[in-house]
Amino acid sequence: MVMEKERGAGTDEARTREVLVIGGNRYFGKRLIARLLAAGDRVTVLNRGSSAPPAGARQLIADRNDENSLSDALGSRTFDVVVDQVCYTPRQAAIARRVFAGRTRRYVMTSTVEVYEYEDSLTLVREEDVDPRTVAVDLELPWDDQEFLESHYGEGKRQAEAVLAAAGPGFPYTAVRVAHVLGGEDDFTGRMHHYAERIRTGEPISVPVTNRSATYIHVEEIADFLHWAVGEDFTGPVNAASHGLLTTEELCEAVAARFPEGRTVLRPVEVGEVSPFSFTRSYGMDNSRATRLGFTFGEVRHWLPGAVAETLGKGGN
Repeated sequence: MVMEKERGAGTDEARTREVLVIGGNRYFGKRLIARLLAAGDRVTVLNRGSSAPPAGARQLIADRNDENSLSDALGSRTFDVVVDQVCYTPRQAAIARRVFAGRTRRYVMTSTVEVYEYEDSLTLVREEDVDPRTVAVDLELPWDDQEFLESHYGEGKRQAEAVLAAAGPGFPYTAVRVAHVLGGEDDFTGRMHHYAERIRTGEPISVPVTNRSATYIHVEEIADFLHWAVGEDFTGPVNAASHGLLTTEELCEAVAARFPEGRTVLRPVEVGEVSPFSFTRSYGMDNSRATRLGFTFGEVRHWLPGAVAETLGKGGN
């Protein structure tokens, strides 16, 4: 695993940076773009054109799955940093690696805690537990099939990281392995509302018989982290998670505080679908590498009540 520096040296903040953001027009992506613009960066957003970029950002329209389309849209443009918010497969990573080689000094890919899905450990996982240089890549898998992609989300991200890592020092990249994100009135996932509706009505909440804890990060904190990572020069994977672990029960307690007349009923199940934030294995990430590099994380239990209030709104649900 490439870890060139244990302290990020940063960049010259006095110079306006050219930053390309691929996708990421909503949720923490739009917050990242707002931070970049506020810092005086020139921001270009590349997407398929289904949504306009935030005010102040430029737009390029292309299909990132089509190498010719991507190259044509970029033309002769170069960037200080590329932030890839929507790289889900090794095929997409391979196209990006070819197209952006020589176009950028830094490539930041948003990855996921799900790359650790095969690490069955109660200890916090570290970046070296999944070294992308050792991950096998299979470009022939049906990555274009949406059902396959959704059921292999972690594997797709893991192999995408591996493709970028294989490029070597000539393609400086970092893969930000993001914990489960909470908070924000614009949380489109519906996961918090899943709990709110069941607690409000007393409907049972399905959890595994052995239900493990996980690490989380607030939507504003991950936007802060990505903005910080844009200005650093470390490479390789890095875990991004607030301090502390939460169980499903603790999440339910925070939601239940919004519904004093509600009732929390947890139903352990041996097989079958379970609620969104319940896990048969631990999804706890060690964030010490990012801390050493200079980022300060918050405490999950400090921001959780506010995150619940933001997501559920004044009415609770």
